[in-house]
Amino acid sequence: MANQIKFSFDAITRSKIFKGALIALTGSAALGLLGFFGALQINNPALAMFAAWFIPFAVNVVKEWMAGQQNTNS
Repeated sequence: MANQIKFSFDAITRSKIFKGALIALTGSAALGLLGFFGALQINNPALAMFAAWFIPFAVNVVKEWMAGQQNTNS
């Protein structure tokens, strides 16, 4: 298994940056689409900040929950 190289944009680092960008894009796209279709209107800046944090966080939680190997010990 290859290791990430410190202070370098190696393949592992680029992959992690790309995955992080996709997670952030998913959250911002969800907020944008909900606002566009009128399903969500946030006039409170504190609530908007929370939603902008929570949606990408929730996407990452689901991604990490689905990651890994199947546990065959039952």
